[in-house]
Amino acid sequence: MNVLDFQRMKTQEEKISMVTCYDFWSAQILNKSNIDCLLVGDSAAMVIHGHKTTVPATVDMMLNHIHAVSRGAPNKFIIGDMPFCSYRKGLSQTMHTVDEMMKAGSHAIKLEGADDNLEIISHIVKSGIPVMGHLGLTPQSFHALGGFKVQGKDEQAALKIKAQAQGLQDAGCFAVVLECIPYLLAKEITEQLAIPTIGIGAGPYTSGQVLVFQDLLGLQKEIKPKFLKTYLQGFDLMTESLNQFDKEVKNTTFPNIQEHCFQGKVS
Repeated sequence: MNVLDFQRMKTQEEKISMVTCYDFWSAQILNKSNIDCLLVGDSAAMVIHGHKTTVPATVDMMLNHIHAVSRGAPNKFIIGDMPFCSYRKGLSQTMHTVDEMMKAGSHAIKLEGADDNLEIISHIVKSGIPVMGHLGLTPQSFHALGGFKVQGKDEQAALKIKAQAQGLQDAGCFAVVLECIPYLLAKEITEQLAIPTIGIGAGPYTSGQVLVFQDLLGLQKEIKPKFLKTYLQGFDLMTESLNQFDKEVKNTTFPNIQEHCFQGKVS
């Protein structure tokens, strides 16, 4: 998949699948899957590093994750997430960060919000770098939004998000993530835009869907948002396997001499 396929898939009404990825081993799995594209999300700050929000993500943190994912998934289209405030420090610093992220292995970058960001998005796009937008619940704005809450629930808020979506398209974004907004609003925006929308908690009418790798595989039990569907009970399966290993070590059934040991002469 390349950036042009996003528009082709929207035009041909083919749904787009996107999953977050933060490290080499999961990238190897995803590289063998049918998933269309990978997002190296700043959600790594929460999922991998244990922070309560995405705000603590840094450029260096994201670069390390992008490097690892690009090595593990050479056949996938990779979008790198620009972390909190990294695109609000002036044009020169922003472009330096974008340059580093692309050289680390991103094929595109994603940043949150519209409004004052439209000028910088346009500049990045005109520099030959694909940009994915992100509207609705923008986690980097956690404090300004008063928490992780559904956005666009009243008419005024919905109109603002629709206007922002149009602004992102006009600025040159090739796609936009819609997070935690009413599904009918997401449907209107998807029909309004020529570019595809990728939903997370935005209903079935977006051009595609994105979920966090660890969430959809049931690898964590702490957070259960309404929009999440778990496709595997990974946490329980891994715990059972670890406990089985512990049991076999302690009852001396592992390692087995015939199956797991090397033979040789003892002098």
